[in-house]
Amino acid sequence: MAAGKCSSVKQQEEEQKRPIREEEPIIRVPTAKPPFTLSEIKKAIPPHCFHRSALRSFTFILHDLLISTFLFFLALTLLPSLPSPYPVLLWPLYWFAQGCTLTGLWVIAHECGHHAFSDSSLLDDIVGFLLHSLLLVPYFSWKYSHRRHHSNTGSLDRDEVFVPKPRSSLRWYSSYLNNPLGRIVSLIVTLTLGWPLYLAFNASGRRYPRFASHFDPYSPIYNTRERAQIFLSDAGILAALYLLYRISVAFSLSWIIRIYGVPLLIVNAWLVIITYLQHTHPALPHYNSEEWDWLRGALATVDRDYGFLNRVFHNITDTHVAHHLFSTMPHYHAMEATESIRPVLGMYYRRDDTPVLKALWREVKECVYVEEEEEVVVGKKNGVFWYSNKL
Repeated sequence: MAAGKCSSVKQQEEEQKRPIREEEPIIRVPTAKPPFTLSEIKKAIPPHCFHRSALRSFTFILHDLLISTFLFFLALTLLPSLPSPYPVLLWPLYWFAQGCTLTGLWVIAHECGHHAFSDSSLLDDIVGFLLHSLLLVPYFSWKYSHRRHHSNTGSLDRDEVFVPKPRSSLRWYSSYLNNPLGRIVSLIVTLTLGWPLYLAFNASGRRYPRFASHFDPYSPIYNTRERAQIFLSDAGILAALYLLYRISVAFSLSWIIRIYGVPLLIVNAWLVIITYLQHTHPALPHYNSEEWDWLRGALATVDRDYGFLNRVFHNITDTHVAHHLFSTMPHYHAMEATESIRPVLGMYYRRDDTPVLKALWREVKECVYVEEEEEVVVGKKNGVFWYSNKL
């Protein structure tokens, strides 16, 4: 009898460790208050996973910069010397490879904003400011709004990005886009313009009582203590734009677009895809203000598998649950930490290995709006919202 019970426990543990496969039915994440605390989750992680090393972090920057420089060298020397039609075929490969590499640098700058790069906040801010400014991201502006996203993940009222709407708040044209052609158009617009529209106009972000922009030091996103750093972020963007202008004058506008502009578009597309898929899934709940709490909100995210790009993106893709629980943990410990916490989280941990493009199409199709769940027994709303697509 004891042996049978032990075997059952082992089977449950193995089931918890196994990732969700694409062909399996979607099982919703539990919404009851977890039977564990954040401190209990932390105890399951080896202490060294929380140690930050500036030297080790810089090696990842050097690694990405070397690859980016090598690709840049090939684009300058090899591609122009090839006979037709090879340049036409190889330029897209350069754009994709350079865009993915620069996304890796973007992720490291994101770690700086979380104080996960080193033990020095000043060093983190200097490195993050330089990297993000060169990628046309207002470092401090996004750092503060992203920090609030981490503080309010899963909240319909206070989360900062990709906040789902109830059916009553959908735009009049939503029903016209709820078809294959409409979804394709929505994806094209979102992947090309979504990131700059979010930064400039808070598109898909939290509702504020007045106009909100990451470039406005007086935006309601920020408080008075953060205002000077928003000005500094804008100055960094202006300096980067001026540098790009001088380069385009020295070479040409088409040259800077080929070398830098198109890869940057790919970076922006990856940022939208990664963020969207981390927080949009039919199995993930959202909560209203009465029901939400930080731990359940942090667990309302999903790890995804991007294949070899997991490493290129420094595992921000497949360790996002651990990142939301412990955002100051450096990325090079996140895989070990994820494996350590999965037995503790059990069914509260969500991983989906559906191929990225297939998952993106499924979520755009299935996750159109959210509606509140009704308690079966008492017949009333419970403050928990799930995605739906029944327009």
